[in-house]
Amino acid sequence: MQANVPVLCLVVVLAPLLASIVAGLFGRVIGRKGAHWITILCVALSFFVSLYIAKLMFLDKAIPELIDITLYNWAQIDTFRFQVGFMLDPLTVLMMCVVSFVSWMVHIYTIGYMQDDPGYQRFFSYISLFTFSMFMLVMSNNFLQLFFGWEAVGVVSYLLIGFWYKRETAIFANLKAFLVNRVGDMGFLLGIATVLWAFGTLDYASVFQKAPELAANSPMIEIITGHPWSVFTLIGILLFIGAMGKSAQMPLHVWLPDSMEGPTPISALIHAATMVTAGVFMVARMSPLFEYSETALSFVLFIGSCTCLLMGLIGIVQNDIKRIIAYSTLSQLGYMVVALGVSAYSAGIFHLMTHAYFKALLFLGAGSCIIAMHHEQDIQKMGGLRKYMPITYITMLIGSLALVGFPFFSGFYSKDTIIEAVHLSQIKGANIAYWVVLGSVFVTALYSFRLFFLVFHTKPRMDKHTQEHLHESPAVVWAPLVLLAIPSLVIGYLFASPIMHGFLGQSIFVLPEHNVMATLGEEFHGAKAMALHGFQSLPFGLALSGIVVAWLFYVQMPMLSRFTQKLFSPINAILIRKYGFDDFNQAVIAGGTRAMGWLCWRVGDKAIIDDFFVNGSANSVGFVSKVTRHLQSGYVYHYAFAMITGLIVLLIWQWLK
Repeated sequence: MQANVPVLCLVVVLAPLLASIVAGLFGRVIGRKGAHWITILCVALSFFVSLYIAKLMFLDKAIPELIDITLYNWAQIDTFRFQVGFMLDPLTVLMMCVVSFVSWMVHIYTIGYMQDDPGYQRFFSYISLFTFSMFMLVMSNNFLQLFFGWEAVGVVSYLLIGFWYKRETAIFANLKAFLVNRVGDMGFLLGIATVLWAFGTLDYASVFQKAPELAANSPMIEIITGHPWSVFTLIGILLFIGAMGKSAQMPLHVWLPDSMEGPTPISALIHAATMVTAGVFMVARMSPLFEYSETALSFVLFIGSCTCLLMGLIGIVQNDIKRIIAYSTLSQLGYMVVALGVSAYSAGIFHLMTHAYFKALLFLGAGSCIIAMHHEQDIQKMGGLRKYMPITYITMLIGSLALVGFPFFSGFYSKDTIIEAVHLSQIKGANIAYWVVLGSVFVTALYSFRLFFLVFHTKPRMDKHTQEHLHESPAVVWAPLVLLAIPSLVIGYLFASPIMHGFLGQSIFVLPEHNVMATLGEEFHGAKAMALHGFQSLPFGLALSGIVVAWLFYVQMPMLSRFTQKLFSPINAILIRKYGFDDFNQAVIAGGTRAMGWLCWRVGDKAIIDDFFVNGSANSVGFVSKVTRHLQSGYVYHYAFAMITGLIVLLIWQWLK
């Protein structure tokens, strides 16, 4: 059976690639139906093959929980080999199942959402290519292939965010995403280079095997003379800078809200299962390296904590339905990164999994509302959709309850596990991070149910024409919502016990002094008991308070929200301006870059190169020619005078000599 595993892996990876090529190059031949059928069937094939691999690994025990497959050597330089292959372990298989299922749902949903778009086949080609890129990233067994998948998801996200390329806002957004990620990717590439320098290989297995021995020698490197750094600290921070770009952590988060300029299905795919989860997955995969640097872990914890709370606060003042959910994604990614920072890698991956389902559900639910509202996205112009869209209403309620961490819903198990892990951690900064993530629970509930109540429960605020034509979305749109609502309800309950008891096994390495998940596992008495106890916990009280405040401020007494907005107008202005990150980037980074470009052009290119070297040499020749041409007058006495003058000068020089 193990001999068939490489073939199964190739099917998972190559099926969406094949579909992307066919839909992209032959879209006009196969038509719109042909494009969506081949991409949907191929992604479905990837999903069911991934499930089959999971069955072989976890239920049948027919294959080991760690399989390292090398397909071929891509290149070899001296002793360095650059390979293409797969690593199958519980972490990889979990990611394969999550990515393929969410992508499959998005593909089906796209039929309804993009039905009138002229770029229909092109969109299906892109999202299948996106799925292939993510598979290459999560299934890689070496840093080179990881970097290929890393860059591939970046390129395809650029294409998808700017899918409607005739919109200036879309072009601005995809360029912004591309440039911000280049900053993170520079750090990521330097981190990979440091790994190659320190370990002499890019293969995961070899690097992870050598890590304990190398850590025992406490290797140092001098970036600045006289200031040595731990090699593991340098590797951890550089790799995490890459994760900050992909998983949109402060201050490299600014591209993610603007990615809403792309069609809603791609918003769901980027935010739920593909690009933004890449950074979280990568740090969990690199746990054997991060564990040997508490400095790197504290850095991860600090960035995650800031992102978790500060981005959630911005969500409270947003009115665009997709942007609210986008800032929710930033905040939830902060939770995952906080878990990584306290070495609770399995809790971070657990939240990645549950979040993938309920966040895809929320985005696609928002898309359903946008379709019904004739592509209006302002929640202040919605209201009362509950009676017109009952299926969307129920599924959005499930997604919202999962997001706020209501007991028995999937988000409760993963989020509360993270909060408890932070509470137990001794990593520097964990005591402050604990109160930050607790405060974020209230903020999450407030912005989530502000959106929910303003869209579904308040009086209708849309124009009369829109209200007269309101109805539930077609089945091709609401069916994926129902299918995503099921795991949003039960996946946390089903996986809580396995995660607590080492489901990820050899995929994760944690030093004994950092192993907070082992302590949580000892105190765990079942998913039901955890949920029942959750009703008595502080996070539940905070979540319930957020829901109640949202109900009072936006449904029962809207004047309270207006009064609070005026009372805290300075804070509201800061949140509206997103803490000034965009202003700073536009004025200082973009403006400074343009000014530097102008200076290089005006001084370097024009004044020095053109005027001095190019035109200057021509002008010099012209000036010399203009002067010397007077020596060729054609008069004999001029030449005689020049000869006599020259002779006198020569005689004087000889006499002085």
